[in-house]
Amino acid sequence: MIIFGIDPGTAITGFGVIRAEKSAVVWIDSGVITTRPSLLLADRLELIYDSLTDKIRKHAPVRVCIEEAFYGKNVHTTLVLGHSRGVAMLAAKKAGAVVAGYSPRQIKKAVTGNGNAAKEQVAYMVKMLLSPPEKHAQTDAYDALAVALCDFHCVCGAGRTVFRGSSRNTLK
Repeated sequence: MIIFGIDPGTAITGFGVIRAEKSAVVWIDSGVITTRPSLLLADRLELIYDSLTDKIRKHAPVRVCIEEAFYGKNVHTTLVLGHSRGVAMLAAKKAGAVVAGYSPRQIKKAVTGNGNAAKEQVAYMVKMLLSPPEKHAQTDAYDALAVALCDFHCVCGAGRTVFRGSSRNTLK
């Protein structure tokens, strides 16, 4: 089963793709979609939608998981983040995938065992668990892989999980 994770944002949207094979998980693809701040919001959202649609078509995931918006002090920022989540959901639904959402706390807990983990801890654990061959400058790609891992853990991960290509063999 292919699981596609998305860390939405209007400036940078991370994506991560994993394959679940019984109780094993394998890295497939990951990266970021960046938009220029000089673009109008509608143009940025179109770019995100088109790029996600292309990636989703390429990988044909059964499930697409999206990080839920967190509520910060800046209401405008939360609202704009909601727009990028919306186009991500639309791209997934148009492709016929099951769409799931997870809170940042759920994702951190599933990957690191700590719901309050720092972004660097999440990135470190994703690297240890999946051993992606590509190094990413932005943590958004690792965050998106973490979303996919969270979905795997929540949907498929009963008992012992093996992460192939990793120096760490189990996640409990």
